[in-house]
Amino acid sequence: MFSVLFSCKTTDIASEKKVELKFLDEYVFPINKEFKGNAIGGLSGIDAVDNDYFLAVDDARDPRIFKAKIIIENSKIKDVEFIDVLKLNKKESDFFRENHLDLESVLFDSENQELVLTSEGSIKKGKNPLLFSVSKNGKFKTNYQLPEKFLVSSKEPRHNGTFEGLSHSADKKGYWTAMEFPLKSDGEEPSFGSEKSYVRFTYVNKELKQTTKEYVYNLSSISRPLKGHVNLNGLTDILEYKPNHFFVLERTYQSGYKNSNIVRIYEAIINKKTTNTLQINALVNKNINPMKKRLIFDFESVRNQLTDSFVDNIEGITFGPKLKNGNQSLILVSDDNFQVYGKQLNQFVLIEIKE
Repeated sequence: MFSVLFSCKTTDIASEKKVELKFLDEYVFPINKEFKGNAIGGLSGIDAVDNDYFLAVDDARDPRIFKAKIIIENSKIKDVEFIDVLKLNKKESDFFRENHLDLESVLFDSENQELVLTSEGSIKKGKNPLLFSVSKNGKFKTNYQLPEKFLVSSKEPRHNGTFEGLSHSADKKGYWTAMEFPLKSDGEEPSFGSEKSYVRFTYVNKELKQTTKEYVYNLSSISRPLKGHVNLNGLTDILEYKPNHFFVLERTYQSGYKNSNIVRIYEAIINKKTTNTLQINALVNKNINPMKKRLIFDFESVRNQLTDSFVDNIEGITFGPKLKNGNQSLILVSDDNFQVYGKQLNQFVLIEIKE
């Protein structure tokens, strides 16, 4: 994994030296391209190991992970080259057959030489969300035990609103998962002018293979008046960039607007006052201290620098390489939904971290 050298002291946001993000470049991979007979699209999660990037494909009919090279020169994305594809073959595993593999995030665990994945499952079909691992050859390895509140049997998860975010912990001893929308007993989904929409960040200890702590993050309200038949805002990915400090992707989609997507990156911090909610099953009417958050990047500010001024459905974030000036970079990727909802792009975005 690309290294990130930041101070590990955790304080309040107001007293820390503030991190900033600077847009550097965008690269659009052509639509309707294939690699070894596999459509390139639906890129919903990304992780990096050295110069290799793993990309989760959101296609429950044919779950797969691409491996790619992203060539960066002079702070620009010169090329994206797909070099391998890993199929999760349902014929080879009862686990794959029995579950709905709607892949949203991927990590490569260098210590265990395995891929760790989240699936949103299918609440409507009675299929649980998942956190699981496979070998580098795509063989099923581990299904991580999740708290009951995340399972279909609890009647708490919202369909298509479960495990969207996934990150290595900064100390590499575990993983952080994050929900796209609140559980039903945790509150309402964001709306125009809403105040509280708590989603859970749950930590999984790799050695114990269990959840050991959890905190909540308050999704922003929808910033434009409701319009059209779809108005939603949810979390699409997270990245713990230093201990207890996260980059959080939020994506608003409103079908009634010409520019339907609003994508923002927030910084979120866990401090001593943040409530550990692991043993709290319902957050409504509870006195909860959520993670501190601060807006640090809004894609609206660079819309005119993007292809066709198009902010797409950006769903993945990971570390990129160190830049020539010594600063760490980020790479983000969009899920084009295989164009089923109209024109979309396979966007790769390069951002510089400045602190």
